[in-house]
Amino acid sequence: MMAGAVVFTVMLSYLVLLPNASNPAVEPQAQAVLLSAPETAEAFLDAVHLGDFTRAAALTDDPAGAAKVLGESTAGMAARGVAFVLDATAPAPDAVEAQQRWTTTWALGSGQSWSYPNAMALVRNGGTWVIRWSPAIVHPQLAPGLRLGYRQTQPGSVAVQDSAGRPMFAWSGTALVPVSEVPLDSAITTAIEAGARPVSAGTGQVVLVDAGGADVASLFGTPPQHPGPATASIDLDVQRAANAAVAGAQKPTLLVAIRPSTGGILAAVGGGSATAQTAFNGLYPPGSTFKVVTANAVLGAGRATPGSTVPCPGVVTVGTRTIRNAGFQLGEVPLRTAFAQSCNTTFAALAGDLPPSALTRSAGEFGLAADFDVPGLRTQTGRVTSADSPEEQAENSIGQGTVQVSPFGLALMSATVARGSAVTPFVVDGVPTEVDQGYQGPSAANVQALRSMMREVVTSGRATALTRYGASGKTGTAQYGDGSTAHGWFTGYRKDVAFAVLVEGAGSATPAVDVSGRFLAGLG
Repeated sequence: MMAGAVVFTVMLSYLVLLPNASNPAVEPQAQAVLLSAPETAEAFLDAVHLGDFTRAAALTDDPAGAAKVLGESTAGMAARGVAFVLDATAPAPDAVEAQQRWTTTWALGSGQSWSYPNAMALVRNGGTWVIRWSPAIVHPQLAPGLRLGYRQTQPGSVAVQDSAGRPMFAWSGTALVPVSEVPLDSAITTAIEAGARPVSAGTGQVVLVDAGGADVASLFGTPPQHPGPATASIDLDVQRAANAAVAGAQKPTLLVAIRPSTGGILAAVGGGSATAQTAFNGLYPPGSTFKVVTANAVLGAGRATPGSTVPCPGVVTVGTRTIRNAGFQLGEVPLRTAFAQSCNTTFAALAGDLPPSALTRSAGEFGLAADFDVPGLRTQTGRVTSADSPEEQAENSIGQGTVQVSPFGLALMSATVARGSAVTPFVVDGVPTEVDQGYQGPSAANVQALRSMMREVVTSGRATALTRYGASGKTGTAQYGDGSTAHGWFTGYRKDVAFAVLVEGAGSATPAVDVSGRFLAGLG
């Protein structure tokens, strides 16, 4: 055989048809042709290329050892393939030892190629040649007890964890795959994807690995960069409680929760035919939940305190608009009681004495005019414009008229009361929300007053079903369309969880209070 480069794509075994004594012309007999030193090397490399390590190892003087090292190193490389170019050299006819050289090229998982020269020794064994096995045949630096390994981002490595450090998503290539059993709405998933930090695999790194699995040397490439998993604001326990609270909803039901101390969005879910995205940018009349805003305006203007005695008649007329309570009248009661019992007539009358822009300014102190650009999440908190007439001011004061808010906006309102200052929402730690229009919270005195009034809603007002959960909040029933039906609301907070619940077309606040109860119960 002439010396020269040979790519191992030729036949590696041969059948020669020889004459037979009984039928010398036609009957075949298989007889293996003895392989030369270059052919033996070529057969070995081709078998390795095809992944047939048993066949390759059989050409060596240590079949068991060769098969083990070939299998372990090839598996450790997790390459897309390996190719060889043999520089075949024919030994002298009377030689008993020979050497063959070739170039190995691995196609790595990163898309790069790794090439290096190598050599093997062969010895004559009768009429054929046998490869003298050494791990260095795989790579010149591979010694007994070592194997090749490849380091890059591994599928399944944690990409995103929740606010408590529990895995939520893992990397699968460049895509995120959920690893938590808690379902997430696509709106939350999209926001998390926008904030997740991709792990850079560098070029990938080929290493020598010892028997204990430790890397002992680097042979090629650069190591992957591991910035660690991104941390989402979502709390899987809170999300689980939210999911359970809306499970089986017959009407569109929305729930969103925020951590007042940080602004992190803890959970969001849609039940019935609703999706969580609507909780963030769907606008609805807020009904009596807006009395938090009206009360703040009244307190700020010095028109009343929580203990001030105010009238709560069954009906009041403001201009040409007649405002009614939901079938009750209380007479003269403290403002806190009128708030807890959701007395429309009281707040419509009080708002009539305020400037047309008072409710707009007050709403702004709860973030209902704020504009946040949360990466990956479309949000709108609300739309509260100055009243054009006393009648509109009266309607706006009880969350009807032209006032519109999102469940996200009401959760932000409750979070502001709980925190005592402005809250900036976010979804992923370290991925800041751009505040296009921020806000300042209510005065400290007003915050304290609102906290006590919202607590009384639960202890002795319209949401006593929530008393055992230790929450504070405000109910709301908001008529819409022709006024024949209404949405049901509850917004509030407990400890460091603020939330809002909307049940579309519920007819009253009771279904929203029920959902809130299931949510709070799920929090433990």
